[in-house]
Amino acid sequence: MSLEDKIRQLPASPGVYLMRDAAGTIIYVGKARSLRQRVRSYFNISGDSRYHVKFLVARVADIEVMLTDTEKEALLLENTLIKQYHPRYNLNLKDDKTYFSLRIDLREDFPRFTVIRKIPNDGARYFGPYSSASAAREVLQQMVRMFPLRHYPLATCMARKRPCLYHQIGQCSAPCQGMISAEDYAALTEGATMFLEGKGRELIAEFKRRMATAADGMRYEEAARWRNLLRSIQVTVEKQKVVLRGGDSDVVGFHRQSDRIEMAILFIRGGVLTGSRLFSLGWELEDAAGLSAFLQQYYTSGAIIPEEIFLPFEIGGVAALAELLGELKGCKVSISCPQRGTKRDLVVLACKNAESAVRERDDIVATAAALLAELQQHLHLSRPPHRIECYDISTIQGRFSVGSGVVFSGGRADKSNYRRYRIKTVDGQDDFAMLREVFSRRFMEESIQKNGLPDLVVVDGGIGQLNAASEIIAELGLAGRFDLVSLAKSRTERAAESATVEKSAERIFLTGRKNPVVLRQNSAPLLLLAAIRDEAHRFAIEYHRTLRSKGGIASGIDAIPGIGIKRRTALLTHFGSLQRLMEAGIDEIAAVAGMNRKAAEKLHQGLHHA
Repeated sequence: MSLEDKIRQLPASPGVYLMRDAAGTIIYVGKARSLRQRVRSYFNISGDSRYHVKFLVARVADIEVMLTDTEKEALLLENTLIKQYHPRYNLNLKDDKTYFSLRIDLREDFPRFTVIRKIPNDGARYFGPYSSASAAREVLQQMVRMFPLRHYPLATCMARKRPCLYHQIGQCSAPCQGMISAEDYAALTEGATMFLEGKGRELIAEFKRRMATAADGMRYEEAARWRNLLRSIQVTVEKQKVVLRGGDSDVVGFHRQSDRIEMAILFIRGGVLTGSRLFSLGWELEDAAGLSAFLQQYYTSGAIIPEEIFLPFEIGGVAALAELLGELKGCKVSISCPQRGTKRDLVVLACKNAESAVRERDDIVATAAALLAELQQHLHLSRPPHRIECYDISTIQGRFSVGSGVVFSGGRADKSNYRRYRIKTVDGQDDFAMLREVFSRRFMEESIQKNGLPDLVVVDGGIGQLNAASEIIAELGLAGRFDLVSLAKSRTERAAESATVEKSAERIFLTGRKNPVVLRQNSAPLLLLAAIRDEAHRFAIEYHRTLRSKGGIASGIDAIPGIGIKRRTALLTHFGSLQRLMEAGIDEIAAVAGMNRKAAEKLHQGLHHA
């Protein structure tokens, strides 16, 4: 049956359609309330308004459909198939690890806040989202200054003989040491959740009432605590501006530039604008389809779902999407496109944020391109160094030896391509041999096919390190396939007859050239190279310390009877260091997977009475 015949015979019912190319590869998955009407629309394009769809249609050789009973079921099936096949023309929201929220389980004894990535359906309360873990922790630090809740797991706290340092600086009420009643701690918890809900003004009124009640009862110390708490809350609340009356809302902004779309989400919690997020995504089809695909993937991938979502323009399938999100949230969710008033103003603001993000990104790209061109000129490189890799070795007398490889793409750190190497073939202190092992593993054929080759490789050190690296690269048959330089750190020097200490310039050594290149200090190209070198060093040191820490805990418990490989691994995973293990109580040790009370007692005794 020809493609035209298939399209003519499509049913007018809900379902999902899969478009395949001549090789049989799925290149697009879509949903529809009416399969016949939706699929025919692709092949009845007139004018230039949807010119970009022609690129998709030109590649379609076959169409497969899957019928569903409802449009909501089609939406769910579409989402599943997109994640399964990753079609070329579907929106790909690679954001699985960037949702951060604050979690608190009010059912616990003396509950505490933690930063989490995903939101399971476990009955706890969640607040956010936040753009990064650091942003979430910053909010958490602000919280504990106002509401001194506990910081550590309760078992860890209870095992302590005295309050922790956080209590001494006023950021923990020390419930583990009985320094606050369960009722007063519950009041702090309630205040913290109200604050995160955006109910700062209601919170102030409640705490004023409690302060007055304590003062009337001549409980002046308690009244002073409420007074101090009120002051810290008022300072924060005064900075907040109510932008919308009502509950929680997300305002979505949209801006298109060629085959990319920029999304901006403003988060309004309790009527207060609490933050925003930006997404830059590749998309070649209609704007409405792109916005719909984004909302579907974003809110079904673990993001906090608000009560209202405001859009910049109408999209199809709103009722089905709202029904699905309502089921996920457990209450009604409204999705609308406001046309006037404050809500419309917020949508316009979100769109301005999206447009501004595009301009800023373009400026960054242009600046980076100029910087890399300048670096190419100064170092006489064969091509602009769009991808720069830097390698470093970290070891102590040949023990816990590791190598690091960091990648900068377009002048910016590309952490998804960072690599750590545990040295396996070198004994003793031989940095050159260790670098040879790292290069051999990075530039093996399989790795080159997967990650490609860099434009420039930077090694830390002087002419000796550069010559050694050049020799290794030649041995691997890669000479001339990318540029190679070394960056020597500045040195402090003092002449014998002078009391003045001088700092030499950072020097860049090039292959085939004896004298180094000295760039102007604090120039952008030199700062970029130094940042890359320092990042490789930091990454290597971080991994080295991790291995040393694990080695320390392993050596500390290996001699204790009853601790085998499985238990040792579980203890390593749970505590991370010997110091934390020694601070833990018997109950916390016994709670580790594979441990029991008897083994925990032996381990605790062995660590503290050895």
